[in-house]
Amino acid sequence: MKTKAPLSLAVLAVLSTTLCNAAEAPWVDTAVDLASAQVIDLRHTIHQNPELGNMEVKTSTLVAQQLKSWGIDVRTGVGKTGVVGILRGGKPGPVVALRADMDALPVKEMTGLPFASKVQGVRLGKTVPVMHACGHDAHTAMLLGAARVLAEHRDEVPGTVVFLFQPAEEGAADVDDFDANAVLGAKAMIRDGALQSPKVEAIFGIHVTSAYPTGHLYFKSGTALNSADDFRITVNGRQTHGSAPWTGVDPIVASEKIVDGLQTLVSRRIDLSKGLGVISVGSINGGTATNIIPETVILSGTIRTNNADIRDTILAKLPTLVNGIASAYEVKTDLEVMQYAPVTSNNPALTEAMVPALELAAPGKVERLSSSQPGSEDFSLYAEKVPGLFVFLGATPEGLDMQKAAPNHSPYFSVDDATLATGVKAHVQFVLNYAGRAASKS
Repeated sequence: MKTKAPLSLAVLAVLSTTLCNAAEAPWVDTAVDLASAQVIDLRHTIHQNPELGNMEVKTSTLVAQQLKSWGIDVRTGVGKTGVVGILRGGKPGPVVALRADMDALPVKEMTGLPFASKVQGVRLGKTVPVMHACGHDAHTAMLLGAARVLAEHRDEVPGTVVFLFQPAEEGAADVDDFDANAVLGAKAMIRDGALQSPKVEAIFGIHVTSAYPTGHLYFKSGTALNSADDFRITVNGRQTHGSAPWTGVDPIVASEKIVDGLQTLVSRRIDLSKGLGVISVGSINGGTATNIIPETVILSGTIRTNNADIRDTILAKLPTLVNGIASAYEVKTDLEVMQYAPVTSNNPALTEAMVPALELAAPGKVERLSSSQPGSEDFSLYAEKVPGLFVFLGATPEGLDMQKAAPNHSPYFSVDDATLATGVKAHVQFVLNYAGRAASKS
């Protein structure tokens, strides 16, 4: 995890040129320090008032108001509740996008923070607690901080910066997870032209994580995060008395065999020399009493891989496996698959060229990851359209046991406010360093 591979002379030459360009911006640290109090206040406000995917009305309004107050052009209603800000710098240069997600999760907060969420929301008609349990409040606040810093120094900014504030990265509260016609999150932002007019040349994103210490940045060239696809299998049998199972068709036994069979897609059907795959069943629902074999059982779960070929193989072979087991146990099945996000892949050349940007944002606290992370992100959809770089920012105070820190999506998940300044700096340095990289190539 902490090894740093040697760079080629050609890459080092590009990095050297880029670093020289970035070194000409001594105002960054001071400007970020001046904005830090507001960034923390914005984060607390957003955290205390979380909104589920596609419901980010108040958050979007706050974002748009802040951007407009700094003289940034704003488009709202992008991807339903998303916001796009456009800042045209005072110097010629490329068009670069910075992205943050705004949505929260249906989780009851247990942190005990003075600004903890007590909010409830509605997801698919059901009232649920809502919490920023994945750090999207921090992401939004950090990107707003970067927008302020860059706007206040627009004469020093080369090119154009596009700020993407995205809804529904975690899914939408108003759309069933398996609605095949739904267009959500990054896909909806792209559909609505977030990467066009002006046409974006490269995109950057940051994700906080409690697994690493505050103020430390982590990156990986190539595959950084897994793909993610969800499935739901409805198994229909014939209800009967539990004392006479031969008079019905048991969907519970068939479901158990399907769960077992799913694991063979990984152990027997994919080429593990290419990467890895994980299939997890997270929900099994069926039955109402101990002595009744039910009519129906519903299984749902997730598929994660770090290789596109492995993903394609699992998705292609999944229907055959489910239908085969169904036939053997004389049940009928309905398989639904929702393809959420491909593998998040960082453009290698862009990644190596941005190492100086990371070092300027977190001097001596930048580490290269040796393996991809198990989570998934729809940032991958942007990175399929233009070169992208997605990095990780530690959010747990140094000195604490990182292994004991509540993970993302936990009701106890917490972000150390002290790490926000590093995230703001990283966004700003991405813009300045990418412009230097572009200049060195021309």
